[in-house]
Order: sequence, then C-alpha cells, then structure tokens
Amino acid sequence: MSDSFYDFIIIGGGTAGCVLASRFLERHPSLSVLLIEAGPDVTNHPHVNEPLEGALLHGTDIDWNYLTVPQKHLDGKPRYNCGVKALSGGVVINSGGWMRGDTLDYDEWARAASDDRWTYNSLLPYFRRSEHHFDPSADSAQHGFDGPMHTVSVSASGRHYPLRETILEAWLHLGLDKIDDANNGAPLGIAELVENRRDGLRQLTSTVYPLKGVHVMTNTLVGKILLSHDGQGTIATGVELEDKRRFYVKAAGEVILSAGAYRSPQLLMLSGIGDSEALTQHGIPTQVHLPSVGKNLHDHLILFRYWKLRHPEKGLAMGSPAFTDPAFGRGNPLDWVVTMPVPLEGLKAAIQADEGKAVDGEHSLVKGPRCHLEMNVLYAAFGGEQIGLQIPIDGSSIMTYCMPCLPTSRGTVSLGSTDPAKPPIIDPNYYATEADRFVMREGWRTMSRLMLETHQGKQLVADEVLPAGHQSLASDASDELIDARVIIGAITCYHPASSASMGKVVDGSLKVFGVEGLRIVDASVIPVPIAAHYQAPVFALAEQAVDIILADRK
Repeated sequence: MSDSFYDFIIIGGGTAGCVLASRFLERHPSLSVLLIEAGPDVTNHPHVNEPLEGALLHGTDIDWNYLTVPQKHLDGKPRYNCGVKALSGGVVINSGGWMRGDTLDYDEWARAASDDRWTYNSLLPYFRRSEHHFDPSADSAQHGFDGPMHTVSVSASGRHYPLRETILEAWLHLGLDKIDDANNGAPLGIAELVENRRDGLRQLTSTVYPLKGVHVMTNTLVGKILLSHDGQGTIATGVELEDKRRFYVKAAGEVILSAGAYRSPQLLMLSGIGDSEALTQHGIPTQVHLPSVGKNLHDHLILFRYWKLRHPEKGLAMGSPAFTDPAFGRGNPLDWVVTMPVPLEGLKAAIQADEGKAVDGEHSLVKGPRCHLEMNVLYAAFGGEQIGLQIPIDGSSIMTYCMPCLPTSRGTVSLGSTDPAKPPIIDPNYYATEADRFVMREGWRTMSRLMLETHQGKQLVADEVLPAGHQSLASDASDELIDARVIIGAITCYHPASSASMGKVVDGSLKVFGVEGLRIVDASVIPVPIAAHYQAPVFALAEQAVDIILADRK
C-alpha cells in the first residue's frame, strides 16, 4: 500500500510533465514521483525519429484526433486539432520550430499574472537551462550550451537549399531587415530557421530528460483528481484512474496537472473544479467554483498558399528528382522565418471596432512594435486538401504561409461528457475579431507582394495554384475577397493555450486558486498569445516550475 503514495503525482507525460519528473529526481533522488501518461512510449515508433515523417502520425492511435465545433467565423465547418497521446507530448509530432517569441509578449504574460517571474528576462535563465545551442560563439547571455535539448539552424545542419538567396532577396526587397538571431527576445525581421533537432533526428522529451527513478505509467487515463475538505479549505490528495484505481500524495505532496490546453481544463472540470453552473449540468458536484476554467482559449491560425514554379526542372522543391541532397532530410524544407509588425493605423481602427473605444499608442497590441505576423516560404507543397487541391509532391510547386501571432479571438474548452476518455468540446472561436481579420489580411497582402510583385517572386513562380471558384489575389485585393480565401483555408498551427490562465485559474506559482496541493504546468496557463512556437516557452515554463515547486517544499 505504501507504493501508492508519492511526493508528486504528475498527470500528463508530455513536454512539461517529463521535464518536471526528470528534474525533480535529478535534484532530489529520494523523491517519489509518479508520471501518468494516457498514451504509449513511442521511443521505437517507426515514424517518430525522422522529422519529415511527423505528418504520418496525424490521425493515428497516438493522436487524440480532436475536432472543434463548427467555426462560425470561418466557413462553418469544424477544424481538426491534433493532440498527441504519447509519452513526450507534442515533440513527438511537431515540426520542430524553435522560436521563443518577443520580450514584449512575456512582459504581457507577467502583467496578466501580476508576477514578474514570467517576464522574458526572468525566464531567460530557464530558456538557457533547457537549450544546447548550436553555435558555441553565440551570446552566452541569451543562449545555453549544455542543456538537454539540442537546437540547430538550417545552415548548421548542412542544408544548402537552391532557393536560399532568392527568397532572402525577395524578403529584403520588401524592406525587411535580416537579423542574426530570432531567439534573443527581438525576433522582428528575417532570420534563419532554428529547430530542435540533433543529427537530423527528432529528440523526445522523455529521452533528453531521463526518467530514471520515475514511476511511469503509460496507456493510463486519469479520471479525476481526488479532493478532500478540512476546516481550512480544499486539498488535492491524489488521483483516480479511469479504471477506479487510486494513487495518493504524501503529506505535503502535490498533484501537478500537465495534460495540455485541452485535457487539463477537462480534468479540472471532471474533478469538480470549474464553473458551478456548467458542472451542475453534467451532474458533477462543485468542489471549487472557478468560472475561468476552460475560458480564454487562444490558438494560432495558419494559412497556406501554393505556387507553380516556372522552372521545376532545376530541382528547387521536395519531390523533384534533382532535389536529392541527403542533408535535406534533416529538417523542414525552408531557410527563413520572417516576423513582422502590421500597419498601426489600420490595426488601431480594427481594435477600436472590437473594443468600442479609441485606441492610442499605449495599447498593448500597438506599443512596440509587436510581432503580429510570422511568414515563410517552404520548398514543398502539402496540405492543399484543406481547400480541395490535390498537388503532387513532384517538385513542381512550393508553398507559403502566414500565421498571425497575437490573436485576440478567445474560445473555450468545455465538457461534452463525464467520461474522461471522451474529448472535451473545443471551440477556439477562430477569426472572431476585426483585429484578427486585419492582421491576417495584412499577411495575405504581404505574401502577394512577395510572390507576385517582387522581381524575385515573378521570376520564381508562374502562377498561384488556386481552389475552384477563386482567383489569384494581388496585394490590392478587397477585404471581402481575401476573407473568402481565409475562411476556407485557415487551420490551426497546433498552439492552443490559455485555457487555465495564470491570473485567473492559477497564480504566479502555478497553484490552482482555491485548492491546496494542486498546480498546473503546461501551455494552458500561458495567459496571453506569444509570437512563438510554443514548445520553447513550455520548456522554459517547466524549468522555472521546478525551481518554484522545490523552493516551496523547503
């Protein structure tokens, strides 16, 4: 029976859960840690190690395979949302982009949390702690060189794509600046892509953060968090599994929820922590009335466009018989990631339309400049099925994307069932605000200028590959025509967050309001959007959480 009691029970063996478990035992080997993961250990899975095979994992048994509710501000259809069901979490499938985001984004996070530990400068030691930077001559104030997660740039990986200089020149023609490092808190500009790959292979969190000494349970679903009440309040005492087995924390032990932006709020609600009215509708007794659980969800939309090459015989893109350098398999087929602001007057007008009041230069989305758009050109063409295209991967086409980084649309995660094996109801409420529409349209227009109006773009592509019933839209296209393309093509970039926001559901120490001995450590606590790919911030979040939690045990 004593084996059922632990110092820490961590629910979710994804990025944050593995970091926590590994670091706890590294720092204090005498601790007893139980890590519970709903999916399998995929260390030996045939498609996991090779980065370019990640797409083959979508829709498989290690994907929760979520569908959102119909998106009324898009085309009224649901959108697929991946959720990894495997030990190591999102790194099992993700594209590997290693982008921290902007200092200003983290300052907004700290402001929302009323806690300066979450500013960029405060998180910087934890970014460094998690990172093994590829360039030993890089700024040691910004980068770590002995962390567990190796990063690498395109050129450092030995990839020399034939379109590298052409695409750079096209971006420069638009007046953007080339920068040396987008992971120093100032990513505005044209930067070389950085990925968390080592020797061209994916790195699993459960491998680079060893779980030696951790009691790991895979293929195990938690049904609810066990709570008790004394005269002082509500206390988390353990967990109950789907099969009704129970595991408990020792005195002064803690339950840590790291199940991600969809499953963490779901499990809180299944445990009786959430909006009492919503819980009552499902027959769940309210343990703690916390109405913000499942609210404030945000996600990054991404929009792809496809382009027919003028000279595919030159071996410019994936699938061409001449696109054969073995190094190309070491990462994503692109060179540059571009981060940029948007015109302020149009942005102010859009925000004013949403908020109903005048917007000045001090507004958080205006003062900066902020990183509103991420864009790039990929030397491949995939995913066209979303807009009814069947584009062969034969080297004849390439693609571009734009991703609005700081969406103001907010959605919800709610219960659809009291069965923990059933998915929650996910409504990201995509494209709901005028600000989001303005930013996406600016991204569209920028990509049109790049591909259709620069000398380099006109020499590179013959025309746009179009969905039926649509025409190619130049940078002066109307909002209405652009929106008609956006609503059919916009999909998730798989960066959901904020559904258990810091400042609303947890405090700055990640403690759930109203419950002793319960914390949340995953992307659900990030209270505001970040111009990042969220794995890098989550590694830093988890690294700081280790320090906070262990300091509280003293």
